Amino acid sequence: MVRMLAKKILRGDLKVVQKEIYARLYQMVEEEKPAALITLLETVGSAPGKPGFKMLVDQEGGIVGTIGGGPVEAMAIEEALEALRTNTPKISTYTLDKEKAGGLGMICGGEITVFIDVLAPPETLIIVGAGHIAQPLAAMGKILGFNIIVLDDRHDFCNKERFPQAEQCLVGDIPKHLQNLQITDRSYVVIITRGHVQDQDALEQTLRSRAAYLGMIGSKKKVETIFKNLQAKGYSAKELEKVHAPIGLFIGAKTAEEIALSILAQVISVKSGVSGGVSS
Repeated sequence: MVRMLAKKILRGDLKVVQKEIYARLYQMVEEEKPAALITLLETVGSAPGKPGFKMLVDQEGGIVGTIGGGPVEAMAIEEALEALRTNTPKISTYTLDKEKAGGLGMICGGEITVFIDVLAPPETLIIVGAGHIAQPLAAMGKILGFNIIVLDDRHDFCNKERFPQAEQCLVGDIPKHLQNLQITDRSYVVIITRGHVQDQDALEQTLRSRAAYLGMIGSKKKVETIFKNLQAKGYSAKELEKVHAPIGLFIGAKTAEEIALSILAQVISVKSGVSGGVSS
Protein backbone atom coordinates (compact mmCIF):
# COMPACT_ATOMS: atom_id res chain seq x y z
CA MET A 1 0.00 0.00 0.00
CA VAL A 2 2.78 2.44 0.96
CA ARG A 3 4.79 1.66 -2.17
CA MET A 4 1.71 2.14 -4.37
CA LEU A 5 1.01 5.53 -2.77
CA ALA A 6 4.66 6.52 -3.09
CA LYS A 7 4.58 5.69 -6.81
CA LYS A 8 1.46 7.81 -7.21
CA ILE A 9 3.21 10.73 -5.55
CA LEU A 10 6.38 10.33 -7.61
CA ARG A 11 4.22 10.23 -10.78
CA GLY A 12 2.81 13.58 -9.75
CA ASP A 13 -0.47 12.26 -8.31
CA LEU A 14 0.00 14.17 -5.03
CA LYS A 15 -3.56 15.51 -5.12
CA VAL A 16 -4.97 12.00 -5.51
CA VAL A 17 -3.08 10.75 -2.47
CA GLN A 18 -4.01 13.79 -0.43
CA LYS A 19 -7.68 13.22 -1.25
CA GLU A 20 -7.33 9.66 0.09
CA ILE A 21 -5.68 11.00 3.23
CA TYR A 22 -8.30 13.68 3.86
CA ALA A 23 -11.16 11.31 3.09
CA ARG A 24 -9.86 8.92 5.76
CA LEU A 25 -9.22 11.82 8.15
CA TYR A 26 -12.80 13.06 7.69
CA GLN A 27 -14.07 9.55 8.42
CA MET A 28 -11.97 9.34 11.60
CA VAL A 29 -13.19 12.74 12.80
CA GLU A 30 -16.80 11.66 12.22
CA GLU A 31 -16.13 8.47 14.19
CA GLU A 32 -14.37 10.50 16.92
CA LYS A 33 -11.12 8.57 16.47
CA PRO A 34 -7.80 10.36 17.10
CA ALA A 35 -5.36 10.70 14.22
CA ALA A 36 -1.85 12.01 13.66
CA LEU A 37 -1.14 13.85 10.42
CA ILE A 38 2.54 13.90 9.47
CA THR A 39 3.65 16.58 6.98
CA LEU A 40 7.13 16.60 5.48
CA LEU A 41 8.35 20.18 5.95
CA GLU A 42 11.93 20.16 4.72
CA THR A 43 14.55 17.90 3.17
CA VAL A 44 18.33 18.37 3.22
CA GLY A 45 20.68 16.43 0.96
CA SER A 46 19.47 13.18 -0.56
CA ALA A 47 16.12 12.18 0.93
CA PRO A 48 13.37 10.05 -0.64
CA GLY A 49 10.49 12.38 0.14
CA LYS A 50 9.63 15.92 -0.89
CA PRO A 51 8.19 18.82 1.14
CA GLY A 52 4.42 18.52 1.20
CA PHE A 53 4.30 14.73 1.39
CA LYS A 54 1.76 13.68 4.03
CA MET A 55 0.92 10.55 5.97
CA LEU A 56 -2.00 9.81 8.29
CA VAL A 57 -1.45 7.51 11.28
CA ASP A 58 -4.16 5.97 13.48
CA GLN A 59 -3.87 4.61 17.03
CA GLU A 60 -3.17 1.08 15.79
CA GLY A 61 -0.31 2.21 13.56
CA GLY A 62 -2.35 2.01 10.37
CA ILE A 63 -1.29 4.55 7.75
CA VAL A 64 -2.55 6.31 4.65
CA GLY A 65 0.01 8.09 2.49
CA THR A 66 3.80 8.19 2.82
CA ILE A 67 6.62 10.62 3.52
CA GLY A 68 9.06 8.54 1.49
CA GLY A 69 9.28 5.14 3.16
CA GLY A 70 12.22 3.45 4.82
CA PRO A 71 13.60 3.75 8.36
CA VAL A 72 12.88 7.47 8.76
CA GLU A 73 9.22 6.85 7.98
CA ALA A 74 9.17 4.03 10.53
CA MET A 75 10.63 6.39 13.14
CA ALA A 76 8.07 9.04 12.25
CA ILE A 77 5.25 6.52 12.71
CA GLU A 78 6.57 5.59 16.16
CA GLU A 79 6.73 9.26 17.14
CA ALA A 80 3.23 9.80 15.76
CA LEU A 81 1.92 6.97 17.97
CA GLU A 82 3.60 8.58 20.99
CA ALA A 83 2.12 11.96 20.01
CA LEU A 84 -1.32 10.32 19.89
CA ARG A 85 -0.80 8.79 23.31
CA THR A 86 0.20 12.12 24.88
CA ASN A 87 -2.00 14.29 22.62
CA THR A 88 1.05 16.46 21.88
CA PRO A 89 1.99 17.75 18.40
CA LYS A 90 5.69 18.00 17.64
CA ILE A 91 8.35 18.80 15.03
CA SER A 92 11.07 16.19 14.50
CA THR A 93 14.16 15.87 12.33
CA TYR A 94 15.53 12.52 11.14
CA THR A 95 18.90 11.82 9.54
CA LEU A 96 19.46 8.96 7.11
CA ASP A 97 23.11 7.94 6.91
CA LYS A 98 24.71 5.31 4.72
CA GLU A 99 24.51 2.60 7.38
CA LYS A 100 20.77 3.11 7.93
CA ALA A 101 20.10 3.26 4.21
CA GLY A 102 22.02 0.07 3.42
CA GLY A 103 19.98 -2.57 1.63
CA LEU A 104 16.91 -0.34 1.41
CA GLY A 105 17.52 1.17 -1.99
CA MET A 106 17.70 4.66 -0.47
CA ILE A 107 20.30 7.32 -1.11
CA CYS A 108 22.49 8.10 1.90
CA GLY A 109 23.08 11.45 3.51
CA GLY A 110 19.50 12.68 3.65
CA GLU A 111 17.73 14.55 6.40
CA ILE A 112 14.04 15.36 6.75
CA THR A 113 12.00 17.51 9.10
CA VAL A 114 8.37 16.69 9.75
CA PHE A 115 5.48 18.20 11.65
CA ILE A 116 3.31 15.68 13.51
CA ASP A 117 -0.10 17.20 14.19
CA VAL A 118 -2.55 15.47 16.53
CA LEU A 119 -6.24 15.65 15.69
CA ALA A 120 -8.23 14.18 18.53
CA PRO A 121 -11.80 14.47 19.77
CA PRO A 122 -12.14 16.27 23.12
CA GLU A 123 -11.77 14.25 26.28
CA THR A 124 -15.01 14.09 28.24
CA LEU A 125 -15.62 13.98 31.97
CA ILE A 126 -18.94 12.23 32.57
CA ILE A 127 -20.21 13.04 36.06
CA VAL A 128 -22.96 10.67 37.16
CA GLY A 129 -24.74 12.40 40.02
CA ALA A 130 -25.22 16.17 40.45
CA GLY A 131 -24.70 16.50 44.21
CA HIS A 132 -22.33 18.67 46.23
CA ILE A 133 -19.11 17.06 44.92
CA ALA A 134 -20.22 17.32 41.29
CA GLN A 135 -20.18 21.12 41.19
CA PRO A 136 -16.50 21.67 42.05
CA LEU A 137 -15.64 18.56 40.01
CA ALA A 138 -17.27 20.07 36.91
CA ALA A 139 -15.64 23.46 37.48
CA MET A 140 -12.15 22.00 37.97
CA GLY A 141 -12.63 19.53 35.12
CA LYS A 142 -13.46 22.38 32.74
CA ILE A 143 -10.32 24.24 33.78
CA LEU A 144 -8.33 21.10 32.91
CA GLY A 145 -9.82 21.09 29.41
CA PHE A 146 -12.46 18.37 29.65
CA ASN A 147 -15.87 18.54 28.04
CA ILE A 148 -18.35 18.14 30.89
CA ILE A 149 -21.49 16.00 30.90
CA VAL A 150 -23.58 15.77 34.09
CA LEU A 151 -26.35 13.23 34.71
CA ASP A 152 -28.95 13.07 37.44
CA ASP A 153 -32.62 12.17 37.87
CA ARG A 154 -33.40 15.50 39.57
CA HIS A 155 -33.92 18.61 37.45
CA ASP A 156 -33.45 20.87 40.50
CA PHE A 157 -29.89 19.53 40.80
CA CYS A 158 -28.89 18.92 37.18
CA ASN A 159 -29.29 22.17 35.27
CA LYS A 160 -27.29 24.94 33.60
CA GLU A 161 -27.65 27.24 36.59
CA ARG A 162 -25.74 24.82 38.82
CA PHE A 163 -23.42 23.58 36.06
CA PRO A 164 -22.68 26.47 33.67
CA GLN A 165 -19.50 24.65 32.54
CA ALA A 166 -21.40 21.58 31.28
CA GLU A 167 -21.90 20.90 27.59
CA GLN A 168 -24.86 18.72 28.60
CA CYS A 169 -27.03 18.30 31.69
CA LEU A 170 -29.01 15.08 31.23
CA VAL A 171 -31.99 14.62 33.52
CA GLY A 172 -34.02 11.44 33.92
CA ASP A 173 -33.26 7.73 33.85
CA ILE A 174 -29.51 7.59 34.48
CA PRO A 175 -28.80 4.09 33.07
CA LYS A 176 -30.79 4.95 29.93
CA HIS A 177 -28.84 8.18 29.42
CA LEU A 178 -25.57 6.29 29.91
CA GLN A 179 -26.67 3.69 27.39
CA ASN A 180 -27.30 6.42 24.81
CA LEU A 181 -24.02 8.24 25.42
CA GLN A 182 -21.03 7.45 23.22
CA ILE A 183 -18.49 6.38 25.85
CA THR A 184 -15.07 6.04 24.22
CA ASP A 185 -11.47 5.61 25.31
CA ARG A 186 -11.41 9.41 25.71
CA SER A 187 -14.23 9.32 28.27
CA TYR A 188 -13.65 9.52 32.03
CA VAL A 189 -16.64 8.38 34.10
CA VAL A 190 -17.11 9.46 37.72
CA ILE A 191 -20.04 7.84 39.58
CA ILE A 192 -21.12 9.93 42.57
CA THR A 193 -24.90 9.56 42.84
CA ARG A 194 -26.84 9.91 46.06
CA GLY A 195 -27.47 6.21 46.66
CA HIS A 196 -26.16 2.63 46.47
CA VAL A 197 -28.77 1.48 43.96
CA GLN A 198 -28.12 4.29 41.50
CA ASP A 199 -24.35 3.85 41.84
CA GLN A 200 -24.71 0.15 41.09
CA ASP A 201 -27.00 0.75 38.12
CA ALA A 202 -24.60 3.35 36.69
CA LEU A 203 -21.59 1.09 37.22
CA GLU A 204 -23.33 -1.84 35.57
CA GLN A 205 -24.16 0.32 32.56
CA THR A 206 -20.58 1.55 32.13
CA LEU A 207 -18.53 -1.43 33.30
CA ARG A 208 -18.17 -2.92 29.82
CA SER A 209 -17.71 0.42 28.08
CA ARG A 210 -14.44 1.67 26.58
CA ALA A 211 -14.07 4.38 29.23
CA ALA A 212 -10.45 5.37 29.94
CA TYR A 213 -11.35 5.84 33.60
CA LEU A 214 -14.20 4.48 35.70
CA GLY A 215 -14.47 5.54 39.32
CA MET A 216 -17.20 5.11 41.94
CA ILE A 217 -17.50 6.85 45.29
CA GLY A 218 -18.27 4.96 48.49
CA SER A 219 -16.90 3.23 51.54
CA LYS A 220 -15.07 -0.08 51.26
CA LYS A 221 -18.15 -1.86 52.63
CA LYS A 222 -20.44 -0.24 50.06
CA VAL A 223 -18.02 -1.04 47.23
CA GLU A 224 -17.72 -4.68 48.34
CA THR A 225 -21.51 -5.01 48.43
CA ILE A 226 -21.96 -3.56 44.95
CA PHE A 227 -19.15 -5.71 43.55
CA LYS A 228 -20.71 -8.86 45.02
CA ASN A 229 -24.10 -7.91 43.55
CA LEU A 230 -22.57 -7.42 40.11
CA GLN A 231 -20.60 -10.66 40.29
CA ALA A 232 -23.86 -12.43 41.10
CA LYS A 233 -25.22 -10.92 37.86
CA GLY A 234 -22.35 -12.38 35.82
CA TYR A 235 -19.68 -9.68 35.89
CA SER A 236 -16.18 -11.02 36.46
CA ALA A 237 -13.65 -10.00 39.08
CA LYS A 238 -11.34 -8.97 36.23
CA GLU A 239 -13.95 -6.57 34.87
CA LEU A 240 -14.39 -5.05 38.32
CA GLU A 241 -10.63 -4.57 38.74
CA LYS A 242 -10.69 -1.56 36.42
CA VAL A 243 -13.08 0.33 38.73
CA HIS A 244 -11.39 2.91 40.93
CA ALA A 245 -13.30 2.44 44.18
CA PRO A 246 -13.09 3.91 46.72
CA ILE A 247 -12.52 6.82 44.35
CA GLY A 248 -9.70 9.35 44.27
CA LEU A 249 -6.09 9.63 45.34
CA PHE A 250 -5.44 9.74 49.06
CA ILE A 251 -4.72 13.37 49.96
CA GLY A 252 -6.65 13.56 53.24
CA ALA A 253 -9.62 15.16 51.47
CA LYS A 254 -12.59 16.18 53.60
CA THR A 255 -14.55 18.96 51.88
CA ALA A 256 -16.44 18.58 48.59
CA GLU A 257 -13.79 20.65 46.83
CA GLU A 258 -10.96 18.54 48.23
CA ILE A 259 -12.71 15.31 47.28
CA ALA A 260 -13.26 16.66 43.75
CA LEU A 261 -9.56 17.51 43.60
CA SER A 262 -8.59 13.99 44.72
CA ILE A 263 -10.83 12.48 42.01
CA LEU A 264 -9.38 14.65 39.28
CA ALA A 265 -5.86 13.88 40.50
CA GLN A 266 -6.62 10.20 39.97
CA VAL A 267 -8.16 10.87 36.56
CA ILE A 268 -5.01 12.75 35.48
CA SER A 269 -2.87 9.97 36.94
CA VAL A 270 -4.67 7.41 34.78
CA LYS A 271 -4.62 9.69 31.77
CA SER A 272 -0.87 10.25 32.00
CA GLY A 273 -0.05 6.65 32.91
CA VAL A 274 1.58 7.64 36.19
CA SER A 275 0.61 5.66 39.28
CA GLY A 276 -0.30 7.40 42.50
CA GLY A 277 -1.58 6.54 45.95
CA VAL A 278 -5.23 5.53 46.37
CA SER A 279 -7.77 6.73 48.86
CA SER A 280 -8.56 4.60 51.88
